[in-house]
Amino acid sequence: MKLSNYFEQQGRGAASRLAALIGAYSSDVSDWTKGRRPVPVRFAVAIEAATDRAVSRKDLHPTDWQQIWPELIELAAVQDGKQS
Repeated sequence: MKLSNYFEQQGRGAASRLAALIGAYSSDVSDWTKGRRPVPVRFAVAIEAATDRAVSRKDLHPTDWQQIWPELIELAAVQDGKQS
C-alpha cells in the first residue's frame, strides 16, 4: 500500500504520528507521501513496523527492494507458495 493510501485510511494527523514514531520530520514524510522524494532506506523498516506492515518495504521501494533486502526474496517465494 502507498503511504498516501495509508494516511487516507488513518485519518487526520496520521502523517505527523508516523513521523514521530519513526523519528522523521513531518515535512519529510509529506515529501515521501507526495512522491517528491523517495523514502530513505533507513526509514523503510520503521515505516513497515509502525504501520503493522500495511505499508511494506516492497511498497516503499518497488524497483529495488530485492537489492536492498535480499532476504525478502525467499520470504516472498514462501508466501507465494502458501497462497497458491
